[in-house]
Amino acid sequence: MIRLTSFSIDAPRWDQNTFVGRLKHFFNITDPRTVLVSEHELDGAKALVESCRAGLVPPGTSQEQLFYAKKLYDSAFHPDSGEKMNLIGRMSFQVPGGMAITGFMLQFYRTVPAVVFWQWVNQSFNALVNYTNRNAACPISLTQIGVAYVTATSTALATAVGLNLYTKRAPPLVARWVPFAAVAAANCVNIPMMRQQELFNGIMVTDEKDCELGHSRVAAAKGITQVVVSRIVMAAPGMVLLPILMERLEKLPFMKRIQVLHAPLQVMLAGGFLLFMVPVACSLFPQRCSLALSSLEPELRASIVAKRGDCVPYVYFNKGL
Repeated sequence: MIRLTSFSIDAPRWDQNTFVGRLKHFFNITDPRTVLVSEHELDGAKALVESCRAGLVPPGTSQEQLFYAKKLYDSAFHPDSGEKMNLIGRMSFQVPGGMAITGFMLQFYRTVPAVVFWQWVNQSFNALVNYTNRNAACPISLTQIGVAYVTATSTALATAVGLNLYTKRAPPLVARWVPFAAVAAANCVNIPMMRQQELFNGIMVTDEKDCELGHSRVAAAKGITQVVVSRIVMAAPGMVLLPILMERLEKLPFMKRIQVLHAPLQVMLAGGFLLFMVPVACSLFPQRCSLALSSLEPELRASIVAKRGDCVPYVYFNKGL
């Protein structure tokens, strides 16, 4: 092992205070190719990152190898707990997993049974993603997970089935947008419910040097709101623009002859949208979120001022993804 002096593995490669810097970061860690990396290689990347944090790396290790190890680490391990996330819940799985579900939701929207089935599949996938990317400092019980899952799924099904029946006499394009309305409505329920412990008990906020200051419900509400907005933005282009495109394509003579390929085509097009929209949506807000001290709960604000005086104008927290 050799000792490092100036290199910091946790220092962002790109400025996280700018949208472009965050976009480069999330293009890096949401790369869908990382889902194909073996468990052994992921564990090796974690070991290299942890040894680098300790100031030691194997001889001959290049900076690019360190950056690649950090990319694998960020894509597969939770930023709070350091535990390996399940494969399906990782943001790097959003493209392969999301493209299949989105494509089929947009293709099979005409009948109630198809709507019910694909909305259930989508909410099951979303629940796992939301749980995996929660703020891990706030544990949630199996009962709370179950209630969150049932509530979000019921919301999505009620929205989708209700609108599906309501739009029977509407233009065909309007009916194609029903899945997006259901997804948006469910996101507004699923994410807050899955992260309800943060809203009840608050999430840990720190100063600029990561010294813990206390738990804030205001910070939790801000972080969860930003995540809800990001998830809706992530889904919007594909689920709004793709129906318009398919509505026109399906009128072409050659498309009428290959109806069996409509679903695979929608899956591939949905993947194209998600390939760009996953990192774009994750980049809308900083991962390390900030909040003015004056915006905190009075009791927490008073506690911080009593301990630190006016030295902490802002607090910081991980908003989750």
